[in-house]
Amino acid sequence: MTESTRQAQAGQAPSGQFALLGQRRFAPFFWTQFAGAANDNLFKFAFTVMVTYMLQVSWLPADMAGLVIGALFILPYLVFSATSGQLADKLEKRALIRFVKWLEVAIMALAAWGFFSANVPVLLLCTFLMGLHSTLFGPVKFAYLPQHLSERELTGGNGMVEMGTFVAILLGQLVGGVLVVVPQVGPEWVGISCVVLALLGRLAAQFIPVSPATDPGLQVNWNPVTETWRNLRLAHEQLAVFRSLLGISWMWFFGAVFLSQFPAFAKEVLHCDAHVASLLLAVFSVGIGVGALLCEKLSGHQVEIGLVPVGAIGMTVFAIDLFFATRSLPAPPASGLFDVGGFLQQGAHWRVMADLGLMSMFTGLFSVPMYALIQLRARPSHRARIIAANNILNALFMIASAVIAGALLQAGFSIPQIFLFTGIANALVAAYIFFLVPEYWLRFHAWVLTKLVYRFRITGRDHIPADGPAVLIANHVSFIDAVLLMAASPRPIRFIMDHQIFKVPVLGWLFKLAKAIPIAPARDDPAAYERAFVEAAQVLREGELLAIFPEGAITRDGELGAFKSGVLKILEQARADGLSVPVVPMALTNLWGSYFSRIEPTGAMTKPFRRGTFSPVGLSVGEAMPPEAQTLETMRARVQDLLQPATDGCRRHPDPTPSPE
Repeated sequence: MTESTRQAQAGQAPSGQFALLGQRRFAPFFWTQFAGAANDNLFKFAFTVMVTYMLQVSWLPADMAGLVIGALFILPYLVFSATSGQLADKLEKRALIRFVKWLEVAIMALAAWGFFSANVPVLLLCTFLMGLHSTLFGPVKFAYLPQHLSERELTGGNGMVEMGTFVAILLGQLVGGVLVVVPQVGPEWVGISCVVLALLGRLAAQFIPVSPATDPGLQVNWNPVTETWRNLRLAHEQLAVFRSLLGISWMWFFGAVFLSQFPAFAKEVLHCDAHVASLLLAVFSVGIGVGALLCEKLSGHQVEIGLVPVGAIGMTVFAIDLFFATRSLPAPPASGLFDVGGFLQQGAHWRVMADLGLMSMFTGLFSVPMYALIQLRARPSHRARIIAANNILNALFMIASAVIAGALLQAGFSIPQIFLFTGIANALVAAYIFFLVPEYWLRFHAWVLTKLVYRFRITGRDHIPADGPAVLIANHVSFIDAVLLMAASPRPIRFIMDHQIFKVPVLGWLFKLAKAIPIAPARDDPAAYERAFVEAAQVLREGELLAIFPEGAITRDGELGAFKSGVLKILEQARADGLSVPVVPMALTNLWGSYFSRIEPTGAMTKPFRRGTFSPVGLSVGEAMPPEAQTLETMRARVQDLLQPATDGCRRHPDPTPSPE
């Protein structure tokens, strides 16, 4: 049993993300991956700067060096990810991590010789081998976290890993860029630093706790082509997971365009020296880290994919503005290149840095929730292979990024124009992904409502089952009750809703996207009435969450009405199907009297500022009710009990007492 499991069983709140750095289940792993990411980037960036600024290699032009080195580094992801995913599922993860870190030590020893002798072919070989090292480590890295973190720690843990990775990129590339240009001894210092970092990573790996294999009986398929195809098909079994893989791969395409072009962008567009290229990378990396850390705060300690559209919008806006920022750059100095001091003295350059920093911050908001979603919803026994499938797609997208950017450069397009095309393409790709997986867009609207319109407070969220079928019942106070319940659950919810609500502008469209089940009174539309129960039974058979408002209509006086028998019909059918389905009672508080509730005589949605902005709204979730307690009277009583702390049900407007989650 992992520490996170014991913690959950003890009813303790999850640790804050920074508190994880003081725990053995996370800290040694964090520093191991941190050292590896720093070493990768110290090596790659120093090598890129050396070829761009210091060496004249006829067969490797300076403007193509970053693309070639980047493509060579990610090529092993394409070839070996399928095998590494199988090994990560089959083997104990601590032993595999230690082996990978010893491999890094050997590769960096060879790279040190390459730097000492300025041997470009050897360094290109080491680039490929370090890509192989990262390919082996990737599936282990993301499959490790769900074994040691609880569900409500996943977003924070992934945020820490993402932050650590990009801080490591920052430090590695900053140190690599500074060391390699030191007169006479720069390359030698780079080589020594690479070896030292590899040894530190191996030392940290010594303290990683045991992480049992999730599928020790797996027979490894050594054919990378057939196994790659099998992994992609495996990922495609869960469409939300597969679309998230595509989203993450696009993020790497997007980021690779900028990261690979920074040296040339600094030299040819901004007319700056190599130190400014390092500064741009620092701004980009800090932005990613800030965005990753913000995810836990903005998500309320749950996997909140509503942040993904927020990230996509910001990425597009600031990538496009970066293009326009380069149209008003100052002329180069008489010496030919700005140093860092000269760069910072120009106001136009601050706009460039702001665009890079904000664009990368939104990139962090875009990626972290998708990583957490994959870890949460992928089958544990296949999790590493799913991550391997992700790495394969990442490699394909990054290679495509290098090829497309290289082709555009050869065709005469400028680097700022490539940034502009990438920003526009990001908007189109994001819109396509959200069209394929409406859950992202739905959760975005729920997030906006609960963070920017109301101050939403939740108690008892852990009572929502993490897996398996369940029926959620709640009082019906407003037209947005379903959106609020959606925001409170880390899992998708299918709702049974009055068919009339689908005629409400915007809300009706949202509920159709959510695949809500319309129900009409039997006397008005018998076919629709029966069809709703057939669909509800199928939802529970598929192990999903089903939500129903048993009152059958939105309250007109703020009081909890009588429960109708439809919920009993659903539960009886579930028992007939051999399912033991718990009922989870919920109570929405302080929502009566808001813009979306029915207040006579004016009705709902007639006075936008009736309650003001950021008014407090609460949701209390009770313990699941077993089958023997599922009667209309007991279910209504449980919901009524949850309303009591709100003082007089939901008629009045008390401020919910629970702390925000």
